[in-house]
Amino acid sequence: MTALAYQYVTLRCVPRVDREEFLNVGVVVYCHAREYLDAAWHVDRARLAALDPGLDLDRVCEGLEVVRGVCAGEPGSGVAASHPISMRFGFLKAPRSTVLQPGPVHGGLTRDPARQLEHLLERLVL
Repeated sequence: MTALAYQYVTLRCVPRVDREEFLNVGVVVYCHAREYLDAAWHVDRARLAALDPGLDLDRVCEGLEVVRGVCAGEPGSGVAASHPISMRFGFLKAPRSTVLQPGPVHGGLTRDPARQLEHLLERLVL
């Protein structure tokens, strides 16, 4: 099996943009050759509450589920979910000034994009 190029972004929770503090909460992996786009996430509620006790953690989790839904092309995940995979990744990696933000785009080579997603979640989020 040959190595495939992939791109990923880390999803960050930025409770208070003015303080520029964030916690990695998820990863999105895109592999064009496999038409693969998926997200995995984990919210450490105690750590996020330490950054901002008033943060609505359920809304953060809902936002992360929307990201996962956009990756999967689920109809209830907004208009972005109806576009081709490459456009969905483009939407997800676009910078925003919200509580849930994508980090910079990184790339690499993998033989298994799904396993790479698990690896990145373990390494960058958990």
